[in-house]
Amino acid sequence: MTPEGMERAARILAGAHRVVVSSGAGMSKESGIPTFRDAMDGLWANYDPQQLATEAGFRADPRRVWTWYAWRRERIAQASPNPGHHALVRLQDIVPRLTVVTQNIDGLHARAGSADVVELHGSIHRVKCLDRGHPFDGPLPPYADDQDPQPCPICDSPLRPDVVWFGEMLPKQATERAWSLAERCDAMLLIGTSGTVWPAAELPLVARRHGARVIEVNPEPSELTHAADVFLQGPSGEVLPALVEAVARARSAGASPR
Repeated sequence: MTPEGMERAARILAGAHRVVVSSGAGMSKESGIPTFRDAMDGLWANYDPQQLATEAGFRADPRRVWTWYAWRRERIAQASPNPGHHALVRLQDIVPRLTVVTQNIDGLHARAGSADVVELHGSIHRVKCLDRGHPFDGPLPPYADDQDPQPCPICDSPLRPDVVWFGEMLPKQATERAWSLAERCDAMLLIGTSGTVWPAAELPLVARRHGARVIEVNPEPSELTHAADVFLQGPSGEVLPALVEAVARARSAGASPR
């Protein structure tokens, strides 16, 4: 991360009217939440992801899958938003319009105070029924070994996590909104993503094709760094607070993007 890169990124954001944040697992990892692959360690090291994150795996052994997600949900509930999440909340008060589009299922953006969050991969804090997708708003039991999923009170189908499993389509409404936002934004802030998970990885490319500037914040270059106008290397919890301070200064000075 160079001072020149920070200044250019700040000027881009300060001059933008519509900003889209696209966040990935790296941002949540800074809050102590393991990535999907990391979560397969420990108690779950001997399981294939296909057994725990597919409809077929759930139908084959609903107790195992339900228990795994209850375990993950408990761990996520113990995590807190990091300084990067809080910096984005401040940024939404500086720029005219900001929306967070996230691949993360942990809800940390909303917990930090982000007002407009699009969850591309669903939320681990929600459940729905397997066969008809009926949402369920009732209380969920705390994590315990060998839990059976509760039945849907409407159709008796077993409840499942409201997250996107392998082989499933992204939620239609969230996808349509994310792509529309990418097409209309002036700047996209790409944070903590490897750029290998599609179709979410297409968002910065869509934004660039429609004339937006792309700023990437990542500890290491990703598969999407080539599409970034500015690459700020470092963890989001360090880079974003400094960037938002610079945006506030640039906006006060009437900076325009360049």
